[in-house]
Amino acid sequence: MPIEIEQILAASPATTRGQPTQLSCDVKGERITYASGKSIYVRNIDNPALSKQYTGHTAATSVARFSPSGYYIASGDVSGKVRVWDAVEAVNTKGEYAIISGRINDIAWDGDSQRVIAVGDGRERYGHCFTADSGNSVGEITGHSKVVNAVAIRQQRPLRAATISDDSSMCFLHGAPFKFATKVSGQHKSFVMGTAFSPDGSTLVTVGADRRIQLYDGKTGEPTKQIGEGVHSGSIFAVSWAKDSKRFATSSADQTVRVWDVEGDECVQTWRLGEEGSISVPHQQVGVVWPHGRSDGLIISLSLNGDLNYLVEGSAVPIKVVQGHNGSITALGVESEGKGDSVITGSFDGRVCSWDLSTGIGRAVDGQAHSNQVTQFAAAPGRTYSVGWDDTLRIVDESANTFAGESLKLGAQPKGVATAGGHVIVALDSKLVVYSGDTQVSELDTGFTPSAIAGSGSLVAVGANKNAVQIYKLDSKGVLSAAESLTNSNAQVSALSFSPDGKHLAAANSIGKIIVYKTDSWAVATDRWSAHTAKVLCVAWNQAGTHAASGGLDTNVCVWSLAKPGSRVKAVNAHKDGVYGVGWVGGDQKLASTGGDAAVKIWTLKGLQ
Repeated sequence: MPIEIEQILAASPATTRGQPTQLSCDVKGERITYASGKSIYVRNIDNPALSKQYTGHTAATSVARFSPSGYYIASGDVSGKVRVWDAVEAVNTKGEYAIISGRINDIAWDGDSQRVIAVGDGRERYGHCFTADSGNSVGEITGHSKVVNAVAIRQQRPLRAATISDDSSMCFLHGAPFKFATKVSGQHKSFVMGTAFSPDGSTLVTVGADRRIQLYDGKTGEPTKQIGEGVHSGSIFAVSWAKDSKRFATSSADQTVRVWDVEGDECVQTWRLGEEGSISVPHQQVGVVWPHGRSDGLIISLSLNGDLNYLVEGSAVPIKVVQGHNGSITALGVESEGKGDSVITGSFDGRVCSWDLSTGIGRAVDGQAHSNQVTQFAAAPGRTYSVGWDDTLRIVDESANTFAGESLKLGAQPKGVATAGGHVIVALDSKLVVYSGDTQVSELDTGFTPSAIAGSGSLVAVGANKNAVQIYKLDSKGVLSAAESLTNSNAQVSALSFSPDGKHLAAANSIGKIIVYKTDSWAVATDRWSAHTAKVLCVAWNQAGTHAASGGLDTNVCVWSLAKPGSRVKAVNAHKDGVYGVGWVGGDQKLASTGGDAAVKIWTLKGLQ
């Protein structure tokens, strides 16, 4: 019963308010790469559902850059390491080099795809120059007194490089080997955020938090002119040149992306993201890249909320917005119970996205989302209920992809949500609250703090204290009454799931074991599902009720069989930092999973027994 990865629906780029996020495209303009969590993602620009995930870093990643040849990617992380690896399959690591003692902020390649400069925030130095294949030193980064934010290398000879810093200066280097040549201070009055050489090497540009765009001679580093004074009204985070070297694009905290004509000293196109007339922090533009090798003039910008905006001159609005999560996904649900053609996900920052699995495209659910971590989803015909750490219950209208009605204030932090008998049951600190639609109909004090909840028909199962599962009966009026206590678990119950036919209940615990009960007698059907080595975070049954899937903190996904409880199939290291959600899709032939890496993965299952 093999389990194989079919598709990776990538996480969005990780962003930080007030900091630029680097984006990089290959020479053909076909792929984009960026950092998110502990992974680097390489995505097809025209079909973002096609992506590769590089998982070689052990610390949070911060930047990734294609080599000019397009065959390699150099990526950096917050521990100061740079890894060089194969850009085609995103697996084979060519080398790992410890560059500085802190965060790598940017990386640049020379035109021969041989030398690399990495810069950032270190204690002894702010960057280093080295060869990509061996890590040998080919120069030093000196001249700055504060963290270096970005670096650019001229692609023609004579080789030149520029570094920019929080000390408001630009240092110009001659190479190779790269050596300090000049330092330009006084042009910028605040942090310098982005820099880039024009493709023909004639011009260098720097942008910064002082909203200034400064041009320099590409060979000498001499300042030449400033353009666009007073046009941007917020910090400029990033800059990227068109392949004709006559124009470049800038992205800013004022929610705009602008295209500048170098010779005419003017802005020739402006896009403003977000609702007209309103100030929206999530729509601040923190990254931009102008892919070369394309004929459509596409520009890709990055919003602070992780959205990738596809912009073309002549169109006032993005022609496409690629959405997803850029932080740990903490909950997953299968929409429209039983269909298995779309899933819904919620992350630690409260964002909820719906994914069409036929296209692999994710869309943020419209309306007032959660403002804190999404805890759990529960499905009902045509709608999905969600609870989060903002202490609210919300309803998603699946067909409209929007939050319906007002959010319901819960009065305490929810531990989970379930549907049963046409009702919605929310587990709070020490009680269960029952809703019919958006109206509370009853509540029950439990005397313990629920650790998990699941529902089916008239049954509601709740993780109780002393490692027990408490079973409640739900009557037609929505009133709960205690029915049974199951005490077979040897650790706290961490996840519960009824089979769709209601005949079995799977109870997973914090030490990696899953016990399955028969609901007609509460006898143990099997207690042999025990391949996880850490807390089980999620369990989901297939429609037939013959198999279940589980995910845990051990980063693994397991698929179990009721008929053969001793056999199981495992996807090892399915998601970095834990698997938080699993669900059966594609007519029970596939499995969707999600977790700490903010990606959604689709697995193909063959020969279920």
